[in-house]
Amino acid sequence: MVTVDRAVTRGSRARTDTENSALIEIPRRQVLDRLLLQVPERPRTLATPPSRHRTVAVRGDGGLPYLGRTLHYMRWGPAEMLDRYRRFGPVTLNSSMGMERVFAAGPEALDEVVGRRRRDFGQGWDYFIGPFFRRGLLLLEFDEHMFHRRIMQQAFTRERLAAHLAELTPVVRAAIGRWVPEGAGASRTVQLFPAIKELALDIAGETFMALEVGEERTKLTDAFVACTHAGLALVRHNVPGGKWRAGLRGRKVLEEYFRAMLPQKRRSDAPDFFSGLCHARAEDGSVFSDDDVVNHMIFLIMAAHDTTTTTATAVAYYLGKHPEWQQKVREEVLALDLTNDSPAITDLDSLRNLDLVVKESLRLMPPVPGMVRRAVRDTEICGHYIPAGTPVDLGYQVNHLLTELWTDPEVFDPLRFSDERREDKSHRLAWMPFGAGSHKCIGMHFGTFEVKTIISALVRDYAWSFPKNYRMPWGFTTIPFPRDDAPMRLRRLT
Repeated sequence: MVTVDRAVTRGSRARTDTENSALIEIPRRQVLDRLLLQVPERPRTLATPPSRHRTVAVRGDGGLPYLGRTLHYMRWGPAEMLDRYRRFGPVTLNSSMGMERVFAAGPEALDEVVGRRRRDFGQGWDYFIGPFFRRGLLLLEFDEHMFHRRIMQQAFTRERLAAHLAELTPVVRAAIGRWVPEGAGASRTVQLFPAIKELALDIAGETFMALEVGEERTKLTDAFVACTHAGLALVRHNVPGGKWRAGLRGRKVLEEYFRAMLPQKRRSDAPDFFSGLCHARAEDGSVFSDDDVVNHMIFLIMAAHDTTTTTATAVAYYLGKHPEWQQKVREEVLALDLTNDSPAITDLDSLRNLDLVVKESLRLMPPVPGMVRRAVRDTEICGHYIPAGTPVDLGYQVNHLLTELWTDPEVFDPLRFSDERREDKSHRLAWMPFGAGSHKCIGMHFGTFEVKTIISALVRDYAWSFPKNYRMPWGFTTIPFPRDDAPMRLRRLT
């Protein structure tokens, strides 16, 4: 078991010449960064422990009135979380949107919440996404969550994943093949993030619903975006022009869309996820209600759509910054001769270099950099008193960047996941881009196959690079995104 030494952690500093320095250290070059750094610290205490408790109070920086440290996180993401961890330790106050929250990070603190004290903490996502993704799998807890999860796993068997992969590959290759005009050497600058986001919706339509999204694409895309962005709305009321209102409208659009297709899917024996949820049964023969199916579909599409977009963008970025790894991946893809339209899961599993790159990209930029829990009773984390009802934000991306767990964590180094090194085994929670515990991502294997299929198609058709001084300007809301949409110059190989 790793014990975090705060003095060691506080003394660590990133190398400023890497593309990841802004993930480790708060940048100071731009005016907005310097302004946020000028916000005075406001020492705050969460709650005084009862006299019978052998615990200490959670303390920290209250940040700005009402907003707390929200703007700091949206600007700096992991650097803000790591700075908080260095200054205050693994458990600290996290004021945000007028709420007193707790921020926990580091392997020991997270292990207490998702492992040893699992039944002390229920899910805490309702505040952020409850109105838009209500009763999705992530928003259920304890026995109800496990009941729904067992039924849903029938839609994620290896056989179903193989069937989805067969549908997925031609959609990906056709879409990516249209990004640049035909002809060897032809080139074009593509806004990578929105291009992959559109592709992810095509994939969702084909593999999750077995239909083409068609002219509904824009309407559905806007609805998904509205729902995901509403979670960090500063004004959390149904007022005209606000993100919260847009999210509520987006939820209604998605409900109507999926509910209209339910009768057809109840009759279908297609291998898509939608049909799978309609026909999945519990051991006692019970099935999901129509409301259950709609709620789970809305959540699954959102989760697959956004996480795939961020992960594939990050992988392409690092392959563009490290052409030697791009060539390694290209060579193994071409050597496997993935020319057929339906590669097997074993084909993707055999792409060892790509697997290393995906894992390292997920370490540096996980698409969901934290989890949210809620104390269901008075409890503690690392000796700190946590009153019942307290929201707890688990910043697991901090674990991905600790020098105690990783060699030069700011450096892109896929070989750290090789059999010879396996730095991800330094602690069981050193690497957790899919979460941990009972709420570990149910679609992690499908999402990984989807990303590998996208990147395989890219390296087969194109070469790309980024300027030496280019740094991906990540922004952070519920899902990390490049503020500039990641412009990438693609050159066709054949």
